[in-house]
Amino acid sequence: MNYPPSIQKLIDLFSKFPTVGPKTAARFVFHLLKAEQKDANELIHSISNLKKNIKTCSFCFKSFELTPTSKNKTGFCEICSDDSRSKNQLCIVEKETDLAAIEKIKKYRGKYFVLGGTVLPLKKEKKIRIKELKKTIKQNPEIKEIIFATNSTSEGEATALYLERELKEFNKKITRLARGLPVGGELEYADEETLKSALEQRK
Repeated sequence: MNYPPSIQKLIDLFSKFPTVGPKTAARFVFHLLKAEQKDANELIHSISNLKKNIKTCSFCFKSFELTPTSKNKTGFCEICSDDSRSKNQLCIVEKETDLAAIEKIKKYRGKYFVLGGTVLPLKKEKKIRIKELKKTIKQNPEIKEIIFATNSTSEGEATALYLERELKEFNKKITRLARGLPVGGELEYADEETLKSALEQRK
């Protein structure tokens, strides 16, 4: 079916979202068409603010918000700006939702590093922040333990193995989350008790 250009353009844009196919994208668009103008305006305003106010932490690459009254002038997020956090531990996660899941259990008080993706087992391309990670470790000799908090998926396993090889030169203690997490599972969907146990029993 041929949609009017304005509808098709928005369908194409929504289809670029993770896990969103053309049919789901079309439902989004027609939902917006039925929505009241104030709701559509609110969405437009929120997207504009997202790009304007959200910054990326220069240490861990977590997103954080700057507001007109914000006192954060360091370029660091609220976690990296917290002097009470341990500088001896660095927890490496695939994405921000994994970081949020670990923070939710309130059992980890070190720093983080968001890789921004995974290593694909059958592909040579490695779209993760490996250069930035090495730079962070090199510039922060106080880091004693590096925790691999990658998911129990084939991509997560491949990423952990790749990181282990790449970071061997730094001679740091490397630990991984315990196997309390189900094989094929992702951190953001794990219940708090399972995740807490996996963190506490890392080895």
